[in-house]
Amino acid sequence: MTLTMEGVLALAPDEASAKAARGLTSPAKWPLLGADDAAVWGECQGSGSKPYQTQVDLSGPAFRCSCPSRKFPCKHGLALLMLRAQEASKFSGGEPPAWVAEWLASRGERAQKKEERYQKAADRAAERAAQLADGADPAQAAAALADPDGAAKRESQRWRRIEDAAGELQRWLGDQIGRGLGALDDAAIRGWRTMAARMVDAQAPGLGQRLTAAADGWRVGADWPERMLARLGLLQLACDAIGRRETLPAAVQADLRTVCGWPLDQAEVLATGERLTDRWTVIGVIVEERDARLNERRVWLHGERSGRRAWLLEHTHGGRGFDGLWLPGSGKALTLVFYPGGAPLRALVADEAPSTEPATAEGAAGLAPQAWSAEWQRVAQRIAAHPFASLHPVVLSNAIPVASDAGPSLTAEGRAVPLRLGDEDWWSLMAVSGAHPLDVMGEWDGVRLSPLTAWAAGSPRPLWTRSAA
Repeated sequence: MTLTMEGVLALAPDEASAKAARGLTSPAKWPLLGADDAAVWGECQGSGSKPYQTQVDLSGPAFRCSCPSRKFPCKHGLALLMLRAQEASKFSGGEPPAWVAEWLASRGERAQKKEERYQKAADRAAERAAQLADGADPAQAAAALADPDGAAKRESQRWRRIEDAAGELQRWLGDQIGRGLGALDDAAIRGWRTMAARMVDAQAPGLGQRLTAAADGWRVGADWPERMLARLGLLQLACDAIGRRETLPAAVQADLRTVCGWPLDQAEVLATGERLTDRWTVIGVIVEERDARLNERRVWLHGERSGRRAWLLEHTHGGRGFDGLWLPGSGKALTLVFYPGGAPLRALVADEAPSTEPATAEGAAGLAPQAWSAEWQRVAQRIAAHPFASLHPVVLSNAIPVASDAGPSLTAEGRAVPLRLGDEDWWSLMAVSGAHPLDVMGEWDGVRLSPLTAWAAGSPRPLWTRSAA
C-alpha cells in the first residue's frame, strides 16, 4: 500500500477526525513507532498514564486502537498513517510487539476461514454444473449439492411465504388505487405501515421498505402523487413477477430476490458469478449514514478496457470504518465478480493488485467526452432490463453548473439536469468550474443527479469530490 496524505485523509470518518489527527502528527507524542511490510504500529501518549496502542494492517487497511473512541478509524490510527506517510524514517523495523503480532495472526485466521468457505462454495458450484451437464434434474442437483442440511427446503418455504405475501400485497394495492390517493389520511397511512410490517414478517423486507418509502412520501413536495404512483406501480410489477417467478429467466429471478430483500451469500456469488479482469478507474465514492449507526459506502468503477461500470457496496455498524482505500481518479487492476441480474452492476472484488496508482491515460480516454444521449441510452437500457434499480451511474461530459430559481443543475447541449446537492458542495463545485465545462460523475435516481466527482476534460485527476454525507 502506497501511503499519501491524500489517501489517509480519504479514510477519515469526518473532518473533525482528520483535524484531530493532524494535531497528533508530532513524533514527540509517540514514544514507540514501528513498521514492517505488513503493518504499522505505535504508542500514542494520551491524557492517561498508559499510552494508547495503535496498529494498522496495511493489507486493508484495517485499524485497531486501545482508545475509547467510537469512531473508526480513530484519530490515533489516522495520525499514525500520516506520520508514516510524512516521516517514514521515524519508524523502527524488526519484529512487531506481541499485541501487534497477535492481532495480525487473528486477522489471518479469519481470512483463511473465509477463503475456505468460498472454496467450498466453488466446489459445490462445480459439482452442480457437472451434474447438470450430465442431464440431472436441476432441483435434485441443487438439493443434493447445495443443501446437505435442508437449505433448499428452507429456501422453498421462504419463497412460498413471499409468494403468499405478494398475493396479499397485490390485492391491497388494488384496494388503495380503487379508493384513490385523494382519500389518503393519517389513519390510512398507518395502515400502509402495518402492511409494510406484514411484508417484513413474511421474510420480504425489501417489499416492506418500498411500501414504507411510498408512505413517507405522502404530501412531501408538489409532485408527491406522481412519485407515489410510480412506487406503487413498481410494487405491482414486483408482485406480478413473483407470482410467475418460476417462468422467468434466472437473471430476473435474481433481481426479484434482491427486490424482496433476500441477499445472496457472497461466497456463492464469488463461486458462480460473472468474472471480469480489467484495470478499473474509481469514478465516484460516497459514504452515507443510514439509521441506527449504520454507514454505507458506495464505490463506482469504470473498466478501462471493457467500458463496464461496477458498483461496490459495503456497510459498517457502530461507528466502525471501512477497509480498503478507494480514491476517485485512482486505478486498480482487479478481478471483479458480478452479482447475477438483468443489468449487473453490483460486484465483489475477487482479486486485486497490491498497489493503487493514478488512472492511466487509457483510463481517462475511457471517460472521454461523449454525447449526453449516449450516456442516457445506457441508463434507459439498464432500466429496461432491471426496472427496480434505484441508482444509476452517469458521467456527463462538458457540463456547466448553473444556478437558477428552479435549483442547481448541469447544462450542456441545450439540456439541463437537476441536481441533488447540499449548499456547501454546490458552491465548491461552482467555484471549481468557474463557469467552464467539467466532466461530472453522479448517481441518477430517476429524478435528480447527485454529483460525486468532477474532472477537467481529459484529466484522470478529479478537481472536485463530494464530501461525506
